[in-house]
Amino acid sequence: MSPRPDHSSSTKPQHCRTDIRPHDLLWLAEPAALIASGPLPEWATADLIANTPVVVRRQKLHDPDLLPAGLRGQERHQRLAAFVHRSAITRHVSPEALSQLDIATVLPFNDNAALTALLVLQPALEAIGLPWGPTGSVGFALATGLPVLRAHSDLDLVIRATSPLDAEQTSRLASLLNDTACRIDLQIDTGIGGFSFAEWIASRGRVLLKTDIGPQLTSDPWCMEAATP
Repeated sequence: MSPRPDHSSSTKPQHCRTDIRPHDLLWLAEPAALIASGPLPEWATADLIANTPVVVRRQKLHDPDLLPAGLRGQERHQRLAAFVHRSAITRHVSPEALSQLDIATVLPFNDNAALTALLVLQPALEAIGLPWGPTGSVGFALATGLPVLRAHSDLDLVIRATSPLDAEQTSRLASLLNDTACRIDLQIDTGIGGFSFAEWIASRGRVLLKTDIGPQLTSDPWCMEAATP
């Protein structure tokens, strides 16, 4: 297994941070810091929680010290929606931080299509000028060094775009995604919610926006007033 990337600026407790967003990865001070709504499944062991990060998910909470988070197990179907206290966070890594890694030196490629696609797309995505990064299995593997990638793994990406994409950005993203060695799931995070880029350009109309209060159908994913449940 390759060593974990050194994100030294993200190793101190982060409970005062306000920039934690969906798709970010969080490490916890202790397994008890993971709060579930019921009994933990058998696969969610203390060792797993202690040694792997949780991913920030979308859900509206009234307690500002709580964050919605998801725990992933060894198998694809092993996913648990839970919560964590900000004060329990010991490390915080964003997809944007992972995009700045020298990907070719972090993980062995072993002809993995998703990693190959990321390496190829990295310069072009940087050139678009918006914050971006890998999520899903690729992001998790880059952040932890754990062998979670499979030969058929998709490449999941997020782009943070708090204002509407212009015609050139849209065109360049569409062309990038059409010429890759694996399936790419590109999510656009508007700050209000996240939506599938492929769905958006295909529909030319309304798109499903994932928000803190649930999925909303909207013709303008940058405007909450345009959304309906």
